[in-house]
Amino acid sequence: MKVVEKFVSINGEGTRAGELAVFIRFKGCNLACSYCDTMWANEKGCPFTEMSQEEILDYVKSTGVKNVTLTGGEPLLQEGVDRLIELLLDSGHRVEIETNGAVDLKPFIKFEALDSENRADMSGSEGSDRILSSKSKRPVFTMDYKLPGSKCESRMLHSNFELLGEQDTVKFVSGSLEDLERAKSIIDTYDLTNRCHTYLSPVFGSIEPVDMVDFMIKNNMNDVRLQIQLHKVIWDPNKRGV
Repeated sequence: MKVVEKFVSINGEGTRAGELAVFIRFKGCNLACSYCDTMWANEKGCPFTEMSQEEILDYVKSTGVKNVTLTGGEPLLQEGVDRLIELLLDSGHRVEIETNGAVDLKPFIKFEALDSENRADMSGSEGSDRILSSKSKRPVFTMDYKLPGSKCESRMLHSNFELLGEQDTVKFVSGSLEDLERAKSIIDTYDLTNRCHTYLSPVFGSIEPVDMVDFMIKNNMNDVRLQIQLHKVIWDPNKRGV
């Protein structure tokens, strides 16, 4: 697996914003958003360290931090990422995946909890402890929906909305009034506030948060949360490894 960064910091966004997390950043992405703040990780010549899933797990364990964020680039493009997710879940970590909305989430929902009937049926079967262990949890998704300003909206997989649950988040990174209006349309069309966490986040330097709040008030956007990236407030916005 192609790892370009690994570090401990705080979550700058998402439902666990402000909490400690171990970050594993992978090389490569299938999009090139106009506002991307990690474009360097997607460049062909970007240096990386080849690590196995077990080596990544050992690093995560060594930090003593429970929250793990897999990011990029686009982490779900990495070969073997499903195995890494399984290992991290089995070791008791909370796994968050920052994904760009252009990758099908279905293959990565296989860790869902078994229902009580299936648990009862499997209670006496050989290897049931192993099966229950790996399927008792699933990762949390923080999924972007790319708005018009990103130049990548045509790549969005609307089918992913059906796979999200109350623990997941859809994030709308907005840089203009047009973006905000499109975000509201998507939120309403897919009833996202009744499905998952729903966040608006500003493109750093392109729109004032106060203008986003005014838009939320004007449109009575209940259960939508404005979130500013904490790491860009605490550190230099271009600083890596935070």
